[in-house]
Amino acid sequence: MHPHEPILIVGAGPIGLATAIAAKRRGFNPAVIDAGAIAESIVRYPNGMSFFTTPERLEIGNHPIVTSGAKPTREDALMYYRGVARVEGLRIHPYTRLVGAQRREGAIHCVLERTLGEKRPELVVAERLVLATGYFGHPNRLEVPGEDLPHVTHYPEEAHPLAGLDVVIVGAKNSAIELALAAFRVGARVTVVCRGPELKPSVKYWLRPDFLNRVKAGEIAVHWNTTVAAITRQQVSIRGPEGEGGLAADRVFLLTGYRPDFELLQRIGILLDPETGRPSHDPTTLETNVPGVYLAGSLTAGKFISEVFIENGRYDGEKIFGDPTSRTRAGQAADAIYRPLGE
Repeated sequence: MHPHEPILIVGAGPIGLATAIAAKRRGFNPAVIDAGAIAESIVRYPNGMSFFTTPERLEIGNHPIVTSGAKPTREDALMYYRGVARVEGLRIHPYTRLVGAQRREGAIHCVLERTLGEKRPELVVAERLVLATGYFGHPNRLEVPGEDLPHVTHYPEEAHPLAGLDVVIVGAKNSAIELALAAFRVGARVTVVCRGPELKPSVKYWLRPDFLNRVKAGEIAVHWNTTVAAITRQQVSIRGPEGEGGLAADRVFLLTGYRPDFELLQRIGILLDPETGRPSHDPTTLETNVPGVYLAGSLTAGKFISEVFIENGRYDGEKIFGDPTSRTRAGQAADAIYRPLGE
């Protein structure tokens, strides 16, 4: 990476990659950084996970995605986005985080930090900064004692190592239900804790009956309308309709959703709506109140991350780098396929 970059894109997920392609096809050669790997958010998905959507709606840069089934899997998507980045010749710098940025002297002064190896800060001056960081890097914390114990995580993992263990999963969205089923099938003793009275409406239609049948058969335990009070090395303390209790727990998965990095946006000087968390930006060009700083993907939605996903966020690069006609077409394309998919 050079000390001066005309365009710096933060986030190498599907939307960040699509934005970089839009810039490159207009004569730019943007630098793309990510605090993790390429498509880090998909890396964190459970192994073998199937997307809700059909393949063509995950495509970027007019590159076709080929899948073995009707719906692409996590592995299909990782292979696809790696391949697109290679074919397009995108300059991607993985494991590099944006720590902060400030506009001065007509440019955006960005402080970067490696997340592997030596964490020496690096200064890069960009003419335009595009934030496409998504939300998977910032889980919604419960803020309960024991949340940071070694056997507790906010991300799903491969189920095989859970065989024979007592596993507590907090949450009732897709990642929680998918992990609960996978863990049960490898031989874990699974308990799901949900603060609501039932499954979230966004749970995939092929997961819902499978999970509910496992619950009905007594193969997976569920505590509805229940919250977590504390976590120790041996158990999870809960509060529910039947009062307080404890659940045996060798592993604990707090799959309670994720949020954008609001603190980073504020450090850069982007104004946030106090109620919705929506950043101040022009919906036509996606430029924020800080000149030269743009948003792409779910960051534009604040707390309402389910409004933006790969299917409609992949057009944001056209809004940022395109002419008025390109922006209009991108907006129409995004609106045409909008449907909230949940987590």
